Amino acid sequence: MSTSLPDRTVISVTGTDAKAFLQGLVTNDVLALRPDRPLYAALLTPQGKILFDFLLFEKDSEVLIDCWKPSTDALLRRLTMYRLRAKAEIEFRQDLSVHWSRETNPDGSPDPRLPELGWRTIGKPASDIDNAYLIHRLSLGVPEGGDFGSDRMFALDADLEELHGVSFAKGCYVGQELTARMKHRGTARKRLLHLVSRDGRDLSPVGTEIRAGEISLGEITAAYGAQGFGLIRLDRLRDTQILPAMAGETAIRISIPGWIDLKA
Repeated sequence: MSTSLPDRTVISVTGTDAKAFLQGLVTNDVLALRPDRPLYAALLTPQGKILFDFLLFEKDSEVLIDCWKPSTDALLRRLTMYRLRAKAEIEFRQDLSVHWSRETNPDGSPDPRLPELGWRTIGKPASDIDNAYLIHRLSLGVPEGGDFGSDRMFALDADLEELHGVSFAKGCYVGQELTARMKHRGTARKRLLHLVSRDGRDLSPVGTEIRAGEISLGEITAAYGAQGFGLIRLDRLRDTQILPAMAGETAIRISIPGWIDLKA
């Protein structure tokens, strides 16, 4: 059984240049997109920081962008700005919505980020809405949408490589030079990690510094009650493992999900 995701919207890109247009912009290889193979990708600043992350689907010769609802207008403006002479039409599809199911859905596709995330479908709007997806996503420690902020963190700091959102074999895209340099020089020292309040109280607000003793580990970037995400310095986290991590007055646990391989 699937449920609608009210915080997601759909943008379509159509026309003979649709894939080529996106290929020159986003972090993943759009030419590998197929009706049975969705992709995860992001649009970065020229300095390599995330502006928007999204999933890409191909359906009836359209590229459908499954994106975070609060960023829809800004993403539409940015895509339109980059379009120039490309033969591509960009449109907000109010007649479509994003649906999710934990189990296999023959009408949908497995989430390209992580198999455990379940299946996604783009179809007609429906009213079957609950928070099961958010709970499931947080249990896996997978960030998306507002968890990154806008123009705040680099793609590799934000786990996009581990979530299969970056191709290092494709040609140029916006922010590619710095992303490739971080990859090959191994200079990504931070990761966006899952946080949980140890006593069940709500996390401190976004922007709150996370400390272990006198050492600053990072800051909270997203909060959902007692859970959230923080951008954490890995070297400092390793050096302070015996000390309790605190965000303001709240003791927190910082988790490194199994899908993040810090030895790679």
